[in-house]
Amino acid sequence: MSLETETPLTVSKSKYLQPKQLLRGLAVFKDPVVLFFFASLSLLAALNPDQFTISVKFTLDALVYIAPYFILAMVFAASAKASGADALMARAFSGRPLYAITAATLAGALSPFCSCGVIPLIAAMLAAGVPLAPVMAFWISSPIMDPEMFILTSAGIGFNFAIAKTLAAIGMGLFAGFIVQAFQHKAFLQNPVNAGIQQGCGTSSCSTTSTITEKKQVLWTFWHEKSRLSIFWNEIRTVGGFLGKWLTVAFFLESLMIAYINPAWIRDLTGAENAFAIPLAAVIGMPSYLNGYAAIPLASGLINLGMSQGAALAFLTAGAVSSIPAAIAVYSLVKKPVFALYIVLGLTGSLIAGFAYQFSGIPV
Repeated sequence: MSLETETPLTVSKSKYLQPKQLLRGLAVFKDPVVLFFFASLSLLAALNPDQFTISVKFTLDALVYIAPYFILAMVFAASAKASGADALMARAFSGRPLYAITAATLAGALSPFCSCGVIPLIAAMLAAGVPLAPVMAFWISSPIMDPEMFILTSAGIGFNFAIAKTLAAIGMGLFAGFIVQAFQHKAFLQNPVNAGIQQGCGTSSCSTTSTITEKKQVLWTFWHEKSRLSIFWNEIRTVGGFLGKWLTVAFFLESLMIAYINPAWIRDLTGAENAFAIPLAAVIGMPSYLNGYAAIPLASGLINLGMSQGAALAFLTAGAVSSIPAAIAVYSLVKKPVFALYIVLGLTGSLIAGFAYQFSGIPV
């Protein structure tokens, strides 16, 4: 067709985005989480431009830092779904409760994933039908300790403290798993995943996963099969977008917390002379925790300033499980009663670990 005979309508269709395409592109800005994030950014820019710059840089740095762990976890989870290996995972953690919870706890304590990076794995486990008890055991124990964390904790605080933190991770995972197992038949623990994430992965990938699970077919080289490769990319896109927006908001809020909470308050409230040091350290650690590696020098400095050893352990364990980014990620994934139980189990386990270490009298 020549240019002279091409109609304006034809030119419009061929060269410009159509209204439906534009609407699909702008749909993300209708998301309440995205709207909250940009509204908060705008308000901060208007009230405190200097902190706006700091918070944006902090958020970007945090996202870059966690990106390798998060991508690794998502690829693992998506690969498990596409290959059908999630059925194997479900069977591994769905056997006898004692074995399943113990295996999940040890796997969590030895895994290299942080409290946020482990979220896609949890989503994959729940979608695969793994019972909540071993999932909770894995969820609680995983962010507290890993091999790299053990080495850095030994160097930054002390070998005995690293051993205590490892034992705390295992103990807290077992504690959480068996508590959930005891109440597994309660209505509030049934169907724990949020409707949003269920819908996100339930339309194609989850339904196909169910078929794969039923047929008990595992195809490790799933990329050779178009339908399974589609499942892989759908899982990456759906879960990545859903959790990515929540993590962005979480890191932004964390930057504000760091800016406006004085560390001296933590030191004064959790000193060895304070009889309520351990409970206060656990409560403070839940929202004020940074990431696991940044928390090591912080805890070391607080111990040098007078924080008791038990309080330091409670601070680190409670913070690892229920920091702001982790809590928001968990809140986005599971229903409110399960989220509340997660917080209670994390806090209670950290208190038990803190008091046990404090009364043991073992030096750091």
